[in-house]
Amino acid sequence: MPALGRMFKVGVVCATSAFAATLLLATVQPSEAGLFNWLRGGNQGGQQQGGNYGSPGWNRNAPPPAHGQSAAPEEGDPQTRAWITNPAVGMPTLSTRNIEATKAAIERYRAIVAQGGWPMVPESVMRPGSRGPEIVTLHRRLEISGDLTGQSIPDEYDQAVVMAVKKFQARHNLPPTGIIDNRATIDALNVPAPVRLAQLQASLKRLQTLAPGAASRYVLVNIPSAQVEAVEGGQVISRHAAVVGKFERATPTLSSKVSEINFNPYWHVPRSIIQKDLVPKGQEFSRRGQDMLAAYRMQVFTPSGQPVDPRAIDWFGPEVYTYNFRQLPWEENSLGFVKINFPNKDAVYMHDTPLKNLFGRSIRFESSGCVRIHNVEQLVAWILSDNPGWNLQRIMSMKQSGEQANVKVNKSVAVYFTYISAWGTPDGVVHFRPDIYNSDTAGETTASAY
Repeated sequence: MPALGRMFKVGVVCATSAFAATLLLATVQPSEAGLFNWLRGGNQGGQQQGGNYGSPGWNRNAPPPAHGQSAAPEEGDPQTRAWITNPAVGMPTLSTRNIEATKAAIERYRAIVAQGGWPMVPESVMRPGSRGPEIVTLHRRLEISGDLTGQSIPDEYDQAVVMAVKKFQARHNLPPTGIIDNRATIDALNVPAPVRLAQLQASLKRLQTLAPGAASRYVLVNIPSAQVEAVEGGQVISRHAAVVGKFERATPTLSSKVSEINFNPYWHVPRSIIQKDLVPKGQEFSRRGQDMLAAYRMQVFTPSGQPVDPRAIDWFGPEVYTYNFRQLPWEENSLGFVKINFPNKDAVYMHDTPLKNLFGRSIRFESSGCVRIHNVEQLVAWILSDNPGWNLQRIMSMKQSGEQANVKVNKSVAVYFTYISAWGTPDGVVHFRPDIYNSDTAGETTASAY
């Protein structure tokens, strides 16, 4: 199914990935079954199929993960995590200056394609001091893309190569370590030149459509970057790491305006999750004589809105599928402590999350369509800057107190969810992100998360 054809379903499953996964996997006693305990502790997916991203122990012989089906664990080095979770502000992705820069990048990549592209880099760990034929291939690959300049010994991983790899990694939004010891860098190196050209051409059209008419004050979610920008007066006020939709539950593209901020909201469980995950887990708990609703702090209502006594629920009867379930506000609520609302046909939104470890990954395509935001308090404070009394200090107090409040936004803030996977900037740098939904290549896969 084409990626765009899949997008219409995201509203019914939004913000459910972590919840559904936990329901399926939790087998502990209710007193131990905090909603996100399994995902937060112990083995959090560090040994994912396709190798251990960002780890010196990466299995270079493992096959690459399919799009959106396997995510990198949190990078192990604190400095690397800091680079990922606190991205440089930079210039707005929707800057009109990027249009001409992207056109220039397209001409560069047309020339690269016409000359045969670049070689495939062997799947080997490579670092300073490494020698051999694979280093010769790496040299050639980095020279063709313009990352390696100046003098360098062809078969040696010298300082010039270190700097070239850092440059390459940074423009692909990968931690610039200067070392090739994870699959993400290898995958990015081995995306064919024609695919990169197609990404640039598709993204140029989106830039030309959105950039000239962008509001003076807006929030941008660039899906392939898994990042959020707060932009005002042509300047990026803040940039945030984000978690966006996985391949099979894509985040949609849209334009809207922020209407309301919900502090410490209830989470109303979508019907699909009730049927596929919640009821089966309730049955499992019931067989053990345990109360799943108490474990996950949930309430139940009839279709007419009447409360249901948890002790009266027949988890094996047909009536349970007609009930409505909601999760109470608390530190493990699936929405975290704040939700950013804006009208849209897909019923998606931006929100906090208790799964903070997800923001420490280079690859963050993990949600069911909604967008989770790192340092969301900062973004909310900016959105509410024209609402008297709603400064960062008060927002943090709401987080600590658990007080519920729904705040209408006084000053208009536009919202754009867009899909720009490649673009040029006026400094001559060409940026690439994974075409995670295969939206830019007419179904041709990059065979890579990058």
